[in-house]
Amino acid sequence: MFRGSSCNTIDSKGRVIIPARFRDVIKDGGGDGVMVTRLDGSLFAYTFDQWGEIESKVLSQAETSEYMRRFRRVFIGGASDCICDKQGRILIPPVLRQYAGLEKEIMLVGQIAHFEIWSKERYEREVMQMEDDMKKEDVGNEIAKLGL
Repeated sequence: MFRGSSCNTIDSKGRVIIPARFRDVIKDGGGDGVMVTRLDGSLFAYTFDQWGEIESKVLSQAETSEYMRRFRRVFIGGASDCICDKQGRILIPPVLRQYAGLEKEIMLVGQIAHFEIWSKERYEREVMQMEDDMKKEDVGNEIAKLGL
């Protein structure tokens, strides 16, 4: 499971060092790399096993919905396999780096079944937005359902 977060950097070639604790999960998840795609202004990285399950779910959905076709086109069509090199780095393609605004400082954020790759600036805004949202009664009530 992917848990925790790490502040990291992306080099000028687009390489990111994956934390050792994430690399262990990646190996257990069917390979030596991840499938990376775009969503919510960040990148989502899945083990190959998890990605296979996602593709099956997406394929099982009827293509009659314009929104589902569009989602599938962008989410699946924009995905790229990123293999870990001997230094534990993955190379993120330029189009995905541009989408997520990855330049130098980044955050890797564990989300149990996947991890997200954020520009540090965007992630800090996301955290601030969540803090503001938690002040709203309906958001607080929704989170309270988790028993926290």
